[in-house]
Amino acid sequence: MACPIQQSAPLLNPAVLALDWLLGSWESDEPGEGSFPTVPPFRYSETLHFTHVGQPVINFKFNAFHTESKKPMHRECGFIRLQPGTNKVAFIIAQNSGLVEIEEGELTGQQVSLQTHALARTSFSKEPHVQQIHREFRLRGDGRLEQTVSMATSDQPLTQHLHITYRRSS
Repeated sequence: MACPIQQSAPLLNPAVLALDWLLGSWESDEPGEGSFPTVPPFRYSETLHFTHVGQPVINFKFNAFHTESKKPMHRECGFIRLQPGTNKVAFIIAQNSGLVEIEEGELTGQQVSLQTHALARTSFSKEPHVQQIHREFRLRGDGRLEQTVSMATSDQPLTQHLHITYRRSS
């Protein structure tokens, strides 16, 4: 009789140890607020999942839902990297809207501040096109994770678009 092989969780790669505070699953504790000059204000719920497999990256996926109907809305997935020996951080993101982006910025304690470094989109994406993103994650003193996203499009300047707070769910 063969014995099952016990798989243990991989150790967090030292290259991303400074991001260990993000690991796990997070759920919005109250609906997030969304607005932009070209769309009516809206509320949404969101789950975030930050995982690793021992490589020098953090994997993530973000899933937003309509607060009342629970229908899926925006989706993002990708990877987070740190430049070795620095506090420079990069998010490599693919969105269900057809936008792919690289956001770069700095990690300061338990806060990440990012802005657009590169954008690509499908040839048939709808206008106005996103031109710039500024994103900030901050772990608050009460253990909640806060995210604020600002966006500029081809016809609107950089404007706050989203704000939401999450509680750790695992």
